Amino acid sequence: MNTYGIRAIYKFEMARTGRTLMQSIAWPVISTCLYFIVFGTAIGGRLGEIEGVSYGAFIIPGLIMLSLLSESISNASFGIFFPKFSGTIYEVLSAPVSAFEIVAGYVGAAATKSVVIGILILITARFFVDYEIAHPFWMIAFLILTAVTFSMFGFIIGVWADDFQKLQIIPLMVITPLTFLGGAFYSINMLPEFWQKVTLFNPVVYLISGFRWAFYGVSDVNVGISLGMTLFFLLLCMTGIWWIFRTGYKIRT
Repeated sequence: MNTYGIRAIYKFEMARTGRTLMQSIAWPVISTCLYFIVFGTAIGGRLGEIEGVSYGAFIIPGLIMLSLLSESISNASFGIFFPKFSGTIYEVLSAPVSAFEIVAGYVGAAATKSVVIGILILITARFFVDYEIAHPFWMIAFLILTAVTFSMFGFIIGVWADDFQKLQIIPLMVITPLTFLGGAFYSINMLPEFWQKVTLFNPVVYLISGFRWAFYGVSDVNVGISLGMTLFFLLLCMTGIWWIFRTGYKIRT
């Protein structure tokens, strides 16, 4: 394995984060703090508890997942889209690195940045609400699995996108609404029975539910199903990336 190649791509992507620190790290944390102030403190104080957890603490996993999904996709999609846009992608493709090593560099960097943001949000949440982590191992596992999966999904979007509008359309028009409707701010058990069944078609529900279980031991769906769905999405994205490099879709003429 060409570890030098992986390290070079990884370090280049991480260095880009250093040049845009406010946009890449600070802003996602600040915007999530605003959610804590508005929903957790101002409104949450009047809503009481959900499934034995204070509302402010209840929304922490959902808010972390909201930032994690959007930042994973954004970081990975821009990371591979910009070399395509500038034409330098051919330098990467002609270098002595395999498809796996290219993906490991770009996805590894995007997932690292997302996990760092998630941990910073978790630390910042302590200033607003008290919370416990019942299953820290599984919390870290869900955090990393989700970051890697959606970084792969972002990589696919970056390859597919022909322009900056396409680069933004799926995160803004699909992922963000699915996250808001996936139980980030409420339990789906609070919905009418019909909408509970409809919500189960939303894949983000399983991610948030499993992540929330790791914090408080409560979940909207069985944690085994959440873990299985997370691994299924990971496998689906790996298959998509394999197909891209197998066929050269939008990366080779």
